Amino acid sequence: MKTVTLYTDGACSGNPGKGGWAAILQSGGHEKVLSGGESETTNNRMELMGVISGLEALNQSCNVNIYSDSAYVVNAFLQDWISYWLMSGWKTKGKKPVQNVELWKRLLDVCSKHQITWHKVKGHADNELNNRCDMIAREEIQKLS
Repeated sequence: MKTVTLYTDGACSGNPGKGGWAAILQSGGHEKVLSGGESETTNNRMELMGVISGLEALNQSCNVNIYSDSAYVVNAFLQDWISYWLMSGWKTKGKKPVQNVELWKRLLDVCSKHQITWHKVKGHADNELNNRCDMIAREEIQKLS
């Protein structure tokens, strides 16, 4: 099984507001950069879209190391919020509906095709690829202006 490194980020100008996402896939010396944006969205939706879009770009099952500065996305897996949400019918521990359910379901579907290891990185720090994703996501916002 091929090993892929996936860096992602999302950004929003206003929350809600114009948003952008970016994904950088690397494997075997090759790199693919994906990005997009939406005119009325939230930061969390853009964080999810970066991961979803990166994984959906893979045309075979892979070992994927995902690096993101989004506690919202990474902790859903590392702290296993996902299992609770599934067992509770997509409700939080506070009994409120989980936001962005359609994106979480889409992410779970694409995750099921791969072996994934989640990595939380510090945002806006010294991680070159995370910073690059942030820059690309912000460029997507500028395209919407």
